[in-house]
Amino acid sequence: MSPALPLLLALALGLIAWLAARSRAWAFRKEVVARGGALHSLPNYHGWYVALWAAVPAVLFAMVWTSISPGLVVGKVLADPAAATLPAFGIQRDSVLAEAQAVASGAAVSAFLPESGALVEPFKAAMTFYGTIGIVVTLLLGFAGGAFGFLRLRPDFTARTRVERAVMMALLAASLVAVLTTLGILASLIFETFRFFQFVSPIEFLFGIHWGPDPMSSPAAIRADTYGALPLFWGTVFIGAIIAMLVAIPLGLMSAIYLTQYASATVRRWMKPLLEILAGVPTVVYGYFAALTVAPMIRDFGQAIGISSASSESALAAGIVMGIMIIPFVSSMADDSITAVPQAMRDGSLAMGATTSETIKKVLIPAALPGIVAGVMLAVSRAIGETMIVVMAAGATARLTANPFESMTTVTFQIVAMLTGEGSFDHPATLSAFALGMVLFLVTLMLNFIALRVVKRFREAYD
Repeated sequence: MSPALPLLLALALGLIAWLAARSRAWAFRKEVVARGGALHSLPNYHGWYVALWAAVPAVLFAMVWTSISPGLVVGKVLADPAAATLPAFGIQRDSVLAEAQAVASGAAVSAFLPESGALVEPFKAAMTFYGTIGIVVTLLLGFAGGAFGFLRLRPDFTARTRVERAVMMALLAASLVAVLTTLGILASLIFETFRFFQFVSPIEFLFGIHWGPDPMSSPAAIRADTYGALPLFWGTVFIGAIIAMLVAIPLGLMSAIYLTQYASATVRRWMKPLLEILAGVPTVVYGYFAALTVAPMIRDFGQAIGISSASSESALAAGIVMGIMIIPFVSSMADDSITAVPQAMRDGSLAMGATTSETIKKVLIPAALPGIVAGVMLAVSRAIGETMIVVMAAGATARLTANPFESMTTVTFQIVAMLTGEGSFDHPATLSAFALGMVLFLVTLMLNFIALRVVKRFREAYD
């Protein structure tokens, strides 16, 4: 029995309720029109009102039941006498249960493990039992809700108001998803960061200059001086906020100026989508490009000019490719900001004898500067959160240096490194990833807040 069957039944009940209520409302309409009156709401609203009452409770139960019924099935199987011979170890037991469940559901033809064969029938019985419960309760809720809504229909019933109120509540719930998700992320980061700071001082973590945690060491034998994250913060800023911006800001701004002020309509129609294609390229492709093309060129160039420490993994390679990746962010925001400047300002400047270049420098750029700055801030927050390019081109060495030809690492790379190993989540090395994520979260939040404030100020200037 498919776990999605209760959900499909709930949707089917909603459709039936919509058709029945709509037909009932049309009958009301004929009676009311014959007496010279009119319905308060159109028949479609009556249909949607009853459909919501029939489908929403049933769908909610079906979703909850689909998520909890697998656990109930496994619990019922474990309580069966046939499960007494299961292995004692968790991984072995889970393998037997998974194989028996696959055979019972039809996903597998036969069981490979001998212990699984004895559990196939208990699994079938449990799945049938809880599947039947899910279907019965879904149908009862759907019929009860549909009947409640259907019995309330009458010619003067305010179905439209109630349906619009339900839609408004659904939109409000959808808008709260992002807020609640952010709060959940923040709560988890704060909790794990607090656990990490029980092992390592925040001062040592934020201002220490040596990063070398060992995930395999004993938590009791950790050295606090190996958790200095300052080289990681510097690498993140150096690659994402300095080198990348030195590439993205001039190229993005100049491309926006050309497309808005100099390019013909035909050129703009072709060039703008081609430029924005860069935003759709997967970051792993940029990583390949950085590791296989840009990094060797920079290494050879550095050695040619006498820099012996030039490496095939360098901050400069990662920063340049990262800057190319975020050119569309800067260009698009700058394009929109320049276009939003009133045409009267440009025409007035040209009418006073200024050239096009003087108008751009003296009028358009200053007027659009808040929007351009907001775009740059958003691009910086995008760059400092990039991982794949850093993994493939910048290296894993935490180094506090200003030499762009040397390898360097960032906060995001170390978060990946700390969370993808075999270390325990109670170990300070693993918990340090959450502390790094907390710092990165606060930095990007601050940049986004500054960008939004700048945009707000820009909009108020032209209200």
